[in-house]
Amino acid sequence: MIHFHIETPNEEIRPRLQEKIDCLTKPKGSLGMLEKLAMQIGCIQQTLSPRLNHPCHIVFAGDHGIAAEKVSLSPQEVTCQMVANFWTGGAGINFLARQHRFDLKIVDAGVNFDFQPEDPIIHRKIRKSTRNYLYEAAMTREEMELAVERGAECVRNCFDEGCNVIGFGEMGITNTSSSALWMTYATGIPLEKCIGAGCDHTGNIVRHKFNVLQKSMGNYHGDGSPEEIMRYFGGYEMVMSVGAMLKAAELKMVILIDGFIMTNCLLMASKLHPEVLHYSIFGHQGDEAGHKLLLEHLGAKPLLQLGLRLGEGTGALCAYPIVDSAVRMLNEMNTFKEMQVTKYF
Repeated sequence: MIHFHIETPNEEIRPRLQEKIDCLTKPKGSLGMLEKLAMQIGCIQQTLSPRLNHPCHIVFAGDHGIAAEKVSLSPQEVTCQMVANFWTGGAGINFLARQHRFDLKIVDAGVNFDFQPEDPIIHRKIRKSTRNYLYEAAMTREEMELAVERGAECVRNCFDEGCNVIGFGEMGITNTSSSALWMTYATGIPLEKCIGAGCDHTGNIVRHKFNVLQKSMGNYHGDGSPEEIMRYFGGYEMVMSVGAMLKAAELKMVILIDGFIMTNCLLMASKLHPEVLHYSIFGHQGDEAGHKLLLEHLGAKPLLQLGLRLGEGTGALCAYPIVDSAVRMLNEMNTFKEMQVTKYF
């Protein structure tokens, strides 16, 4: 698999960042999470005056063979229909990208549909849907490695355009099932606590979903390594997201993490390269069952809790203004010395 060289941010700058934060015209620690974010971003960029440049958001789309087992109320064709909705600008992620001025990119990772060359998406299809992991591995080793490479390539292109802060989202009917399996194998949390209703707001499908996924686990006889779990139970859009996150960390970009599925992608990326966590900001705690446990497992403190469970990266973009505020705090607030204000703490 493609090699990533991800460095842990140099900690030597931390005392100087803390001094700058503490000398801003406010009581020490009074801006709470903004101060913690400012410290993290300053360490990532190795500067006392960080900048967020050309924000980009990539939505990877792909279909899953397990959809044949009816583990989602939504039919598989919704994936390709939503991709069209993305490029016409009418989805949830579209209004948020416009609102927060993100460059939105839609990637066909493995949608079970023949898009036309002129369609306004990034064509990186591995295959038209993964295989059904109830019976066989979702993808071959070669397909998995290609997905990682293509995800990394998409991020490199954003970086070359001047981007240093990036979010990721997904579209793929039944990908909460794949995410639940990644979660249980990578954390040891029982499967039943990892499974949620996905797009079924009634929750009626959960028992059937559990039975199918439990059978899938029973039919799996691999070595349980992160690479094998990614390959056997993953989706092309999910594996591309893993490659994208690792490349973003390698390039020292700020990574905005969305909900249940993207947090599982980060989980798997961290199993390959734990350093990726230093570059990651968790946008929100979603309403999908298992996300809270997953965040706790990672020791993550999400910025928002709005009851979201849409995916697409919407929670990450909702949280972006808070990240922006942290950077503005460092760059736009005066110090006590500059304004000759007596420290009042």
